[in-house]
Amino acid sequence: MSEGPELVEQQGIGVQDAFQRLWTPHRMAYIKGQDKPENDEDTGCPFCRIPSLDDKTGLIVARGETVYAVLNLYPYNPGHLMVVPYRHVADYTDLTVEETREVAEFTQHAMKVIRAVSGAHGFNIGLNQGVIAGAGIAAHLHQHLVPRWGGDANFMPIIGQTKVLPQLLGETRDLLAGGW
Repeated sequence: MSEGPELVEQQGIGVQDAFQRLWTPHRMAYIKGQDKPENDEDTGCPFCRIPSLDDKTGLIVARGETVYAVLNLYPYNPGHLMVVPYRHVADYTDLTVEETREVAEFTQHAMKVIRAVSGAHGFNIGLNQGVIAGAGIAAHLHQHLVPRWGGDANFMPIIGQTKVLPQLLGETRDLLAGGW
């Protein structure tokens, strides 16, 4: 029997084709929901745990009175960060006036810092409210800030379904924290 596509398919590794593969096994933790809270309780919530870590370990860029800015472990682009209230709250309408104000202030400041240190041309900013809206951790509100550059959507994500990030998260955190 030859080593053709039939054998490859039978061995469970897929059908042979002309494409090269870039493996991202670290994303499997995200896909499987590792460290996601299983309910609306704050026990086990990574966004509740992160502030107890030192800034470098937790990838915290800045801390405020009611919110903090943290790098996304599974970034869409370099510098992708989130503004997160310390309080375990799921819905934007449940934020206090102080939390709402500080989310807005941190968002503005983060945009200025990211532009200053990386020359971002634009941003995608948003909240995914609820699992059905795409929230990976719906039980704890977090606002995404995704820096964008002209031409940043190249062939890799479109054809290869892969993002290429040019910098380690720790280096990005140091750069943004220093600019903050």
